[in-house]
Amino acid sequence: MRKPAATAISTKRPPKVADVVLLLAALTLLAGCQGLSIGGSAGQQQSGTLSLSTSTLNFGSVAAGSSETLSAIVTNSGAATVTISSIAISSQYFSLAPTNLPLTVAAGQSTSISISFAPNAVASFSASATITSNASNAAMTINLAGTGTGTGALPGQLTLSPSSAMFGNLTVGTQQTQTVTLTNSGGSSVSISQASVSGTGFQMSGITTPLTLNPSQSTSFTVSFAPQTAGNTTGTVTLSSNASNSTLTLPLSGTGISAGTVSPSPASLSFGNVIVGNNQPLSETVTNTGGTSVTISQVTISGSGFSLSGITAPLTLTAGQSTTFNVSFSPSSAGSASGSITITSNASNPTLTIPLSGTGTAAVGQLTVTPTTLDLGSVVVGTSGTASGTLSASGANVTVTAASTNNSLFSVGGLSLPVTVPAGQSVSFTVTFSPSTASAASATLTFTSNAQPSTTTEALTGTGTAAPTHSVNLSWDASTSSDISGYNIYRAVYSASCGSFSKINSLLNTSTLYTDSNVVDGSSYCYATTAVNTSNEESGYSNIVSNVQIPAP
Repeated sequence: MRKPAATAISTKRPPKVADVVLLLAALTLLAGCQGLSIGGSAGQQQSGTLSLSTSTLNFGSVAAGSSETLSAIVTNSGAATVTISSIAISSQYFSLAPTNLPLTVAAGQSTSISISFAPNAVASFSASATITSNASNAAMTINLAGTGTGTGALPGQLTLSPSSAMFGNLTVGTQQTQTVTLTNSGGSSVSISQASVSGTGFQMSGITTPLTLNPSQSTSFTVSFAPQTAGNTTGTVTLSSNASNSTLTLPLSGTGISAGTVSPSPASLSFGNVIVGNNQPLSETVTNTGGTSVTISQVTISGSGFSLSGITAPLTLTAGQSTTFNVSFSPSSAGSASGSITITSNASNPTLTIPLSGTGTAAVGQLTVTPTTLDLGSVVVGTSGTASGTLSASGANVTVTAASTNNSLFSVGGLSLPVTVPAGQSVSFTVTFSPSTASAASATLTFTSNAQPSTTTEALTGTGTAAPTHSVNLSWDASTSSDISGYNIYRAVYSASCGSFSKINSLLNTSTLYTDSNVVDGSSYCYATTAVNTSNEESGYSNIVSNVQIPAP
């Protein structure tokens, strides 16, 4: 048996006594230095420094097919703990003995690193082991050497490269292929008797059994993955032979993902009734509900009155991503309309159609009444008071078919029903209040039409007053104009001067006489008349009489 170098420890034989003494002496020296700090002033950051008991491990002669293990001592001579993160060996015939990495070496402490040599042939072997850490000398190298001996051929041994086939994510319905190399790394020929594959979606080709591989000879075959459904899948390629590793397996894995699919929400757009000339917008969302990205190459819209905004192609949607856009319906004529949105993409549904529907309706007019509350003021019981209002149409022509009040004291006139009010125009009406008692009264005047809404209302108010004990008889000279159709009589309250005049006759007075019975005892009034011609044109005030005093009761 050969003798190893003094700095290496062989697991095949115990160290000599002299070696042990030297090692203990080294450990004693290290223990005595644990309280020392390494150079630098107080507060300076400290670091560890690694050293090797040897820079070379020479395994000597080792019979092919067997192994030899040697160790090297790694010492932290610095002042801070060092963490060894990796030990890399450059040849498969040298291997690191089981070691838990990362490995921590405290300041002043040592640890042993064991490396095995297992030659597979009669030949010389060399390699290097690189130790990587966070020490001040972050990388150290141990040179490895050894010689394989023996006269018999090594048994055949099969190896695979790569040692596993991982296909990652693959769209359902597609296929991916990987090439695998099978090598006889032993010293004898190997006969492969069977090659099989398992796992849904996995296939193997390019290898036919029986197959013989001579030492160092290789062959390649392919493994493919074609997922049938979404989800994770595993499988195995199994090779049976007369090699030292008679059953060799190649793990397979892959994930099927569903193809991109464009899905609409809602599935169709219904705009309902839209007035001709108006615009009704709705929003639409499309989502990629598949597992792969989708590129929308074109978005088109068809159908009279329908338009599209808020989306521009090309547009890419990743898995689960959505986009929202607007669709509008602007009918140009009354009647039902239909159309569709067509989305073209590379999704599993390359042409997506979203139906559109809507109905154009004729414009609906609106009817308004002015004023909203019509006050007929105080009216003497047994007489009638009249006031006027206005009906206006907007949006479209409105036909008024009925007008009524819910109180018989109030009546509506001045309209010949049915009457059509053109859009943007107005018509007048009158309301007459005929109180039967001296009290306040109210009512609601309702107009029925084809407007929207179909009824329009106006509030009516008035107060019945007791008959006065005095009246004023008025007379005036007739107008000299030839086309006079009548006169209006106006009254104002007098207080040092005439106030604002108000018309007191409900109907055009055709004579030059008028009696005002609606006066308040103890008050003073002014009176005036106007002439109205056949064109309904009214003159200015004339025949003004001031300070007509009503006696107190």
